[in-house]
Amino acid sequence: MGDVFPELKDNEKKIQDIIRDEEESFENTLAKGYEKFKKAADAVKENGGTLLSGQDAFVLWDTYGYPIDLTEVMAIDYGLTVDKDGFNDSMEEARQKARNAHNTAGGNFIVMDANATAQLRNQGLASTDDSPKFMWPKARLLLPLSRSHLSMAPPSSPPSPLPAASGRLVILYASQTGNSMDVAERVGREAERGGCPTVDVLSMDRFDPSCLPGKCFVVFVVSTMGQGDPPDSMKGFWKYLLPKHLGARWLEGLHYAVFGLGDSGYQKYNFPAKKLDQRLLDLGAKRIIEKGLGDDQHPAGYEGALDPWLQSLWKSLNQTNVSLLPRISDIIHPNLNMLGDAKIEVIYYSAPQDTSISDSKRLIDRARSMSPALKFHNDREPPYMLRMVTNQRLTKEDSERDVRHFELEDPCSAISYQVGDALEILPRQNSSTVDAFIKRCNLDPDCYITIRAKGGVNVPKGSLVNCLMDRIKLKTFVALTMDVASASPRRYFFEIMSYFATAKHEKERLQYFASPEGRDDLYQYNQKENRTVLEVLEDFPSVQMPFEWLVQLTPPLKKRGFSISSSPLAQPNQIHLTVSIVSWLTPFKRTRHGLCSTWLAGLSPNEENLIPCWIHRGSLPRPLPSIPLLLIGPGTGCAPFRAFVEERAAQSVAEPTAPILFFFGCRNQDSDFLYKDFWLNHAQNQGVLSLKKGGGFFVAFSRDQPEKIYVQDKIKEQSARVWNILCSDVAIYVAGSSTKMPADVTAALEEVICQEGGVPKQAGSGWLRELKRAGVQIAF
Repeated sequence: MGDVFPELKDNEKKIQDIIRDEEESFENTLAKGYEKFKKAADAVKENGGTLLSGQDAFVLWDTYGYPIDLTEVMAIDYGLTVDKDGFNDSMEEARQKARNAHNTAGGNFIVMDANATAQLRNQGLASTDDSPKFMWPKARLLLPLSRSHLSMAPPSSPPSPLPAASGRLVILYASQTGNSMDVAERVGREAERGGCPTVDVLSMDRFDPSCLPGKCFVVFVVSTMGQGDPPDSMKGFWKYLLPKHLGARWLEGLHYAVFGLGDSGYQKYNFPAKKLDQRLLDLGAKRIIEKGLGDDQHPAGYEGALDPWLQSLWKSLNQTNVSLLPRISDIIHPNLNMLGDAKIEVIYYSAPQDTSISDSKRLIDRARSMSPALKFHNDREPPYMLRMVTNQRLTKEDSERDVRHFELEDPCSAISYQVGDALEILPRQNSSTVDAFIKRCNLDPDCYITIRAKGGVNVPKGSLVNCLMDRIKLKTFVALTMDVASASPRRYFFEIMSYFATAKHEKERLQYFASPEGRDDLYQYNQKENRTVLEVLEDFPSVQMPFEWLVQLTPPLKKRGFSISSSPLAQPNQIHLTVSIVSWLTPFKRTRHGLCSTWLAGLSPNEENLIPCWIHRGSLPRPLPSIPLLLIGPGTGCAPFRAFVEERAAQSVAEPTAPILFFFGCRNQDSDFLYKDFWLNHAQNQGVLSLKKGGGFFVAFSRDQPEKIYVQDKIKEQSARVWNILCSDVAIYVAGSSTKMPADVTAALEEVICQEGGVPKQAGSGWLRELKRAGVQIAF
């Protein structure tokens, strides 16, 4: 299949330039953060902050895990850096974690009271939150004055060292939705099958990167998020590799291989994997084989590249170190007649014995903490259970697209979020589907279970229990943790099914699906048709899989994320969402529906249905009111920009605000002009989108005329306005589909720069990059 963006695919010079930019940005951020934090730390001591006894380290953060000045990395006076991500803890939990961090770091930390916070805020050094400040660092970096970097993980999950033994293979993965974890576990299974003496499969955020140097073998499996962003679990690891002082020989002796998961429909296809591969090479490591790039656009999905890449990996490893894979032939020609043990065991109880839970949050926490498939998902107890108060269709009834405006509310308290954040929702599976799955598997829906590890496999602490309080009803566990209604099983599921098939033709068919020869047919049967676990089990009626294997192999029920389209300044106890209701036809003309969007669309406002919700700190940084904004967002990509506009309108009541120039796109003015009245109201008179305020609102209706018009065409049409705002201290945000739109928008902006700035094309193409390097916010 041809690449959508061939100029970006394997351009190593471009990848190296991006890494150099990130190096410089990292060092600049540390230097600026160091100065800012020194001022903040001094101000805390002067204005009532409590300094606990000890040596030289300060830790300063707020209850929601944000550094005081909200910079992504904050260099602290003498010791510890924190990143902007954190945990939603109660004050007491945050206070205890701060003490633990203090003890581990061997230094001091500061607890700020409300008065101290107010003093800092008046000096422009603190956030606007009035709550007392306690901090918990999720980052794992120490930054002494020497600028040398050591690693530190939270006390509750110590980093895993990497032994240098030649008979050990370490597989590190960075996963956001579980795909990379699936691939990493497959790599681990095949290595064990080949006789590898020791195999470790770890998430990157559970691994100490200071242990990388040495003579050892590491396989990296990396997913791609958004427009080329790394998964959350990779961010700290990647930052550790950026400092220039590490040098070109730091990883001499390390043999590595990288496999990336991405989608060539995106401009920055597989960039995290490409950058990691290049950085490891720059630091002196040696490739075992060339990086592999899985592509969702491939007819067989990412496995189309994974299968041949793995075959090459095992052969290359065997040539490098024969003792690492003494039974390599068992990988190349696996024996599908030998089944190992499941990694977990299920203990059954016939009676509840006072184990019922009325609190929905605790019930979700209990179920998901017990699931081995969710062991690395930080989504235990939801902080919010929100009620649907508005369910409004934004597109016309006869439109082929159904886009909804949802308003979710916490009737009891305000919701802590900010513009640019996303709301993650745990969808509810249809009860009849869950019942059908339980019946098909001959399970007792009313029995109670606990789940624990077998053979030393690590599962979450909460699941290693024998007490009555950790029992949960089987049906509840299935409904809250096992996606039986929407997700398609992986190939390994079919392999394990084959061991339990009693009908000869079913066993042969399943073994064929699990083989390399059957990969394409499996893809057509399974992924292309989006068959669910229940449908697959119904297609092979002789298979009776033990529940232990079903728990281990059924895809986990994952949260779905949606950009928040409201501002807390305007909606303190509500969150608004702009959601496209997903449905499609499979190649066999079967109608499929998105699990979460369809469930939300079916909810009636003000009913008693509560929606489990988590706030995910967004990749779109919150813009200051004094910074002009250039927004480009066709379709539902406008969701975060509705929040930006709503927030700036609220800010403009109390203080002067900078202009917003917004380019929106849709197909037809009459059928899918989302939030038409909202935008037009803010574009009139002295609204934040008005021409009088120096901004503007321009719409591209792509299908209302014979020749299609897109947002990039409107950008070039308004080149003078775009140039004017680009010459100010602007922040640029682009949100939308996974097609060529971001590349086309970039080209349009570069054309404007050349035309209005009078510069040659080559200079124009580097102008945006120089803006970003200089600190201008440019988010795609």
